[in-house]
Amino acid sequence: MKRSLAVRDTTTRATLRHAFQGLGYEVIPFKKTEQSVLAHVPKDVRLTVTASPAKGQDATIDLAVALAAHGYSVAPHLSARQVRDRAHLADVVDRCREAGITDVFVVGGDPTEDPTEFRHAHDLLVALHELDHGFTDIGIGGHPEGHPSAAEDVMFQALVDKAPLATHIVTQIVFDPAAILRWARELRTRGIDLPVHVGVPGAVHRQKLIRVSGGLGIGESAKFLKKQQNLLWRFFVPGGYSPDKIIKGLAPHIGKPDNAIEGFHVFTFNDLEPTEAWRRRTLADLA
Repeated sequence: MKRSLAVRDTTTRATLRHAFQGLGYEVIPFKKTEQSVLAHVPKDVRLTVTASPAKGQDATIDLAVALAAHGYSVAPHLSARQVRDRAHLADVVDRCREAGITDVFVVGGDPTEDPTEFRHAHDLLVALHELDHGFTDIGIGGHPEGHPSAAEDVMFQALVDKAPLATHIVTQIVFDPAAILRWARELRTRGIDLPVHVGVPGAVHRQKLIRVSGGLGIGESAKFLKKQQNLLWRFFVPGGYSPDKIIKGLAPHIGKPDNAIEGFHVFTFNDLEPTEAWRRRTLADLA
């Protein structure tokens, strides 16, 4: 991906430069993830570790703790369908506290064979706040294009319920900037004022997307591929996929009073080397 993110307006360039300086990467807890992060990701890039139904909640915490020990700012996903009960949640919180982890991201997650005490992200958030959790930043998910199994009003009401227990929203991947902006404006209309980080895929190789979409059970960060297969074709358009269209489409609206879009969150699918090269190239283009 060698195209530049050309932005002529000086104000928009400054806004984008600030957003890219605070960019975060999401990684998947695979066997070689720790080594890949150390090899390709600078310590000033924030990380989140997704929850893997195939590996369980503890694998997410294991990797988050390891990355924190290397000096990264890291937020593990906590999945309502993977945290077994309140005792397990308390253990997770204790491990994060001992590792100096202050950020977390709470999701509903995919159903597993073993039912847990928590059905939804809201249930887990409530239980989390009943503990002395010590987290200063708590993220929740947003779905700008809705959810296949829930009506739009139900999804917005869920955000209304969760918002007082969280500090920011990260969206699922949506390729239409106009749809994202409409949704972000609707949040404001409904009184949801949390800052929004728009989820975009990084510089992901097509072969990696095929492997990821093949049912590896990696959780939230691949749901759009597994449940919305019609989106996969967008990565195979002539010239290849680039997140720049989404970013350029939203850039003029970041920080405007009619929405709460603050920046971007990159779903790397563990393709860290090309994604970091893209981030550095974009910062250079915006300088």
